[in-house]
Amino acid sequence: MKILDKYILKTFITPFVATFLIVLFVLVMQVLWQTFENIAGKGISLPFILKFLYYTTLIITPQALPIGVLLSSIMALGNLGENYEFAAAKSAGISLQRLVRPLVFLTIILSGINFLFLNNIYPYAILKQKNLYLNIKKKKPAMALVPGSFNSDIPGYQIKFDEKYGEEENLLKNVLIYDLSGNRGNQKVITAERGKILSEEGSRYMTFILYDGYYYEEHVKSNTTLAKRKKMPASSATFEEYEFNIDISSLSGDKGLDGEKYKKSYNMLSLNQLSDTIPDLKKGYDETLALRAKNIYTSVTAKDLYKYPDSLKNKNVNPIVFDNFAIQEQISILNSATTKTGRVLSSLKNNMQTIKWKRKALNFYDTEYYNRIAFSLSCLILFFIGAPLGSIIRKGGFGLPMILAIAIYVIYFFGNTFGKNLAEESSITAALGSWIAAIIMVPLGILLTRRATKDKGIFNSDTFLIPIINFFKKITSKKDS
Repeated sequence: MKILDKYILKTFITPFVATFLIVLFVLVMQVLWQTFENIAGKGISLPFILKFLYYTTLIITPQALPIGVLLSSIMALGNLGENYEFAAAKSAGISLQRLVRPLVFLTIILSGINFLFLNNIYPYAILKQKNLYLNIKKKKPAMALVPGSFNSDIPGYQIKFDEKYGEEENLLKNVLIYDLSGNRGNQKVITAERGKILSEEGSRYMTFILYDGYYYEEHVKSNTTLAKRKKMPASSATFEEYEFNIDISSLSGDKGLDGEKYKKSYNMLSLNQLSDTIPDLKKGYDETLALRAKNIYTSVTAKDLYKYPDSLKNKNVNPIVFDNFAIQEQISILNSATTKTGRVLSSLKNNMQTIKWKRKALNFYDTEYYNRIAFSLSCLILFFIGAPLGSIIRKGGFGLPMILAIAIYVIYFFGNTFGKNLAEESSITAALGSWIAAIIMVPLGILLTRRATKDKGIFNSDTFLIPIINFFKKITSKKDS
């Protein structure tokens, strides 16, 4: 390796390591702020909190790597320009392409590392982190209860409350509980102004203590008719304090915090696993559509709607088919058509959400597959934006390069997220949605590379002003003559 290549690599690697670690730390902290308050102070041991932190770091690494490459390329090339090292290299006959050649090879290696992370380590970290977080909530069931909506994580109960507060966040406000444990529907309802949850790690029971509430229960036998059930008695009462236990042994399991229950989510699979799963999902989706279409075809008796041969046509038949029938027959036809149309529309409405969800689930897998490939090339794409941009602005340090890097990456990340959302909603194909960010950024990289190679600025005002000035000069010269 030549001395020049070593120097260029050193100029790039030093800021890259620093920026990568800083960006990784910031992104990890952002994720932790969203989830850490649900873990800290809940009696969870430090090793498991460190595990959660470790898996989060692995998940964020593929996202931090392109930002580090972008920022360090702007800084490295900006420092070379600011210290007039570009001018010295050009005077010695060394082009910009020759200067950045070792950095291109390094960026290709980093893109390969990013692909390995996305294909192998990222799915593993997602699998471990999600199962660890869910198992932590099972060890502390109170953590699984979320205010403002019905919680069904505890089998046999639907629990809703407005607010969860207190040092241990086990105090509840405005509690509503539907007891479904009898498997006979919603026959028992409990409301209370305040409540408290008591549970110990390892215990099979969680205790609810409710204050200032109302209790209602219907005493219905499952083997009675509907008319008799309506006449069955019910009991209700108000209470100042009411305590009952809920069996949560089914939540704890036998594997503890390291158990793995969820393994088949789309972001927990490698590319090979995704490529094996997607055809099965597509086959199931196509079978669902075919079945729904067959049901509609059968319900409207479409097989009876066929054309007679020309030789059998009656020449006296009215071209308006409906007018060939008597009034009573027309009424019967209209009623039959209305009934069948209403039945078909009702069937479509009932199945619409199921079909949409199956299509969206398939889109998740499709988009994840293409996005893994597209995002692994983000290091290379952003390098060809950052390197020429740094040579143009000729500013090093963390000031202007940081602002430019954040702005460029926001555009790239927004394009990537926007494309994924469109693909998940079936507005565009999964392949196009995953590559939208690259389609936006590659032309920008080509433009900046061309201008940096020709030693031009980002925007050359003379390109726009000189033709206008010449135009007015011609006009004034004609007037003078």
